[in-house]
Amino acid sequence: MADTAVHVVLVPGFWLGGWAWDDVVGPLRDAGLVPHPVTLPGMTDDAPDRATVTREDQVEAVRALAAGLDGPVVLVGHSGGGALVGEVVDRDPGRYARVVYLDSGPLVDGAALNPPLPPGVTDIPLPAWEELEAQGSSLAGLDDGALTRFRERAVPQPGLVATGVARMADPGRFAVPVTAVCTSISAEQLMALASHDAPFHTELLDYPDLTFVDLPTGHWAMFSRPAELAAALVQACRD
Repeated sequence: MADTAVHVVLVPGFWLGGWAWDDVVGPLRDAGLVPHPVTLPGMTDDAPDRATVTREDQVEAVRALAAGLDGPVVLVGHSGGGALVGEVVDRDPGRYARVVYLDSGPLVDGAALNPPLPPGVTDIPLPAWEELEAQGSSLAGLDDGALTRFRERAVPQPGLVATGVARMADPGRFAVPVTAVCTSISAEQLMALASHDAPFHTELLDYPDLTFVDLPTGHWAMFSRPAELAAALVQACRD
């Protein structure tokens, strides 16, 4: 892929829009790649339909974007965006040159990221920092400025996306090369913990062409180590 312009579709995790990749897209462009930071349906401040946005809506938005690009496509999914990316690849495995899971991985068929919400609750606001860390989402590497920006720009996560189940059906997805960028836990830890069972419910280790990259930091590497993350993505596109 070194001599071909590669499209890099950047899918953020919960509470984030395409702005989350602001410090990553410049280095990708400098390396000759074509980045596409994604703001998923329902993930803007003024979204009128957040309560009705489904996983299918977000999966289809990414699939349609990738389908309209001319040339190789590398999908990058962070956190909950990784689960979406897994479903996108399942829809058309032959379209993608590689998938990069950033502190994330593809779910097994029928798994959900979150349990059902209480009656009347339609979205999930960004929790307090202490709650996020207690849930295992490390804030390591984020200074006060980064935390303030994150809090100011975050929007509630649509409940139907968070609680909807993944649908994986095409075995051709296992032929797509995968890179797992490990930030809040190491590759060694991930290999020991990743399975179809709780807590991850991931099929990540089922992919035969799987490369691990360690990038020690917290869960949000696009904020804490954007230059190093960009370098890892450039290398993934060249592999």
